[in-house]
Amino acid sequence: MGDDGLALPFPHRVASVLRPVARRMPVRFMHGNRDFLVAQGFARETGAQIIDDPARVDLYGVSALLMHGDTLCTDDAAYQSFRAQVRDPAWQRVALARPLDERIELAKTMRVQSEGAKQGKAMDIMDVSASAVERAFEESGCDVLIHGHTHRPGRHSYQVGGRERIRWVLPDWYDGGGYLEASPEGIRAIEAV
Repeated sequence: MGDDGLALPFPHRVASVLRPVARRMPVRFMHGNRDFLVAQGFARETGAQIIDDPARVDLYGVSALLMHGDTLCTDDAAYQSFRAQVRDPAWQRVALARPLDERIELAKTMRVQSEGAKQGKAMDIMDVSASAVERAFEESGCDVLIHGHTHRPGRHSYQVGGRERIRWVLPDWYDGGGYLEASPEGIRAIEAV
């Protein structure tokens, strides 16, 4: 809803949990479907650093590309149009100029519309496009791609540019969630308890 929404109960609770963690270790935040209006006020309040989408990182000598993942779903033209609209700085300025209560109602309406739109779409349209994944590997030069958005968790192997590349998909948090643990031994999926 924007940084002024941090006073609302759920965002306030999220900030209060992140703040002490960010004092002990680096915390990074990448915009997703519903938090694209979060800005530097959130970063100051939580201690998290907002990172670009995509962001290239080194995981113990392995080059990895972190993405929200929605830009890989190129077959979902309606979603890509929506994404272009809400990520447009001019649209965001207009949205943030509205009172917070109006933005909350707008978000609720958009969420209902999104859920309704998903009902009429084939699952493969809402998943990543293989060509978009391959392009992300080629353009970044990374060997590992980590993303959420589709929330069909798993490890997927590709042959791109004559070598194996790995795509990890993170689960959502509705039914327990999970995360990836990177160590010198490699990357492994951890299911949240």
